[in-house]
Amino acid sequence: MPIRHAIWKVGQTPEALVESSLGKEALLEQMIAVDPSILSDRWLLIGRQVRTTHGGFIDLLALNADAQLILIELKRAQTPREVVAQALDYASWAKKLTADELASIYDRFSNGGSLGEAFRNRFAIDLDEEQLNGSLQIVVVASVLDSSTERIVNYLNEMDVPINVIFFQVFQDGTSQYLSRAWLIDPVETESKASSASAGAKVDWNGEYYVSFGHGTSRDWNEAVKYGFISGGGGAWYTKTLQLLSPGDRVWINVPKEGYVGVGLVTGGSVPAKDFFVEIDGVKQRLLDVAQADYHREFDDDEEQTEYFVPVEWIETRPIAKAVSEVGFFGNQNTVCRPRTSKWNHTVERLKRQFTSAA
Repeated sequence: MPIRHAIWKVGQTPEALVESSLGKEALLEQMIAVDPSILSDRWLLIGRQVRTTHGGFIDLLALNADAQLILIELKRAQTPREVVAQALDYASWAKKLTADELASIYDRFSNGGSLGEAFRNRFAIDLDEEQLNGSLQIVVVASVLDSSTERIVNYLNEMDVPINVIFFQVFQDGTSQYLSRAWLIDPVETESKASSASAGAKVDWNGEYYVSFGHGTSRDWNEAVKYGFISGGGGAWYTKTLQLLSPGDRVWINVPKEGYVGVGLVTGGSVPAKDFFVEIDGVKQRLLDVAQADYHREFDDDEEQTEYFVPVEWIETRPIAKAVSEVGFFGNQNTVCRPRTSKWNHTVERLKRQFTSAA
């Protein structure tokens, strides 16, 4: 169904703002180039009007923290169905771009900048060339979408093609204009779908989940081991994938930049920090009352920003100093994903040789 926004000015008598337009869609592209967070605050813009060997130009290219390529197409004067077909055509070209080719694209876009340096500055991690462009998602930018095109996009997602639509509407208030944004599909779902099919040829899922645990001031791996949990917080991008887990699921825990530190079985669903309790000497206590790490306490009453916890019964763990890491291991910034790649199967098989209790 078409997604439409309406905006009212707050007051004793609410006043609806009139829907308007930017005049030229090129202005939206320019605004995004200046501030990519208009699309997503998790992306690094690396190219604009990128020429393809198919004879066309990709409007915008971006990367996320997993070095996943995002191809962004503005509808312009095309019908929505035409822009979807064009985006798929461009994606067939973009998915083959090498690290050198992507570095050249960024070099032209930034007037001589280094892609590796920009990635490190944006995400505070080094760019893994092996992971670069291991997966790709398509984002169509439009103001309206007909029901036929919506069915096409939903069908492609059912077929595991990660494609999404961002709707923008413009509202007028005197001489000022305001831009609103809405997604057709939850962007966390699209990114997770792309991540699950990344890093190698798609294979049947082996039934084991990958978990990224960000050890630091916000959360502590030692406490996760002691009290039996995994967690994520700071926004829906980091917490929503925890809902993929159900009791009985097996999870492998990776600490970014360190390696794999544990394997366990999920024993409950995802709950916010204020409702997560642990048992100490036979007495149930709220984790936030006994934990030393932060766990986003300042967002305790914010349903989106708060930390979420999933209880886990550990099969085997090890300290971070003895984390298992090898060249070719699967890695991802999503808190949870269920990869369907040969790389993930290889990683799990190798890990079972180190975590013998999980063999």
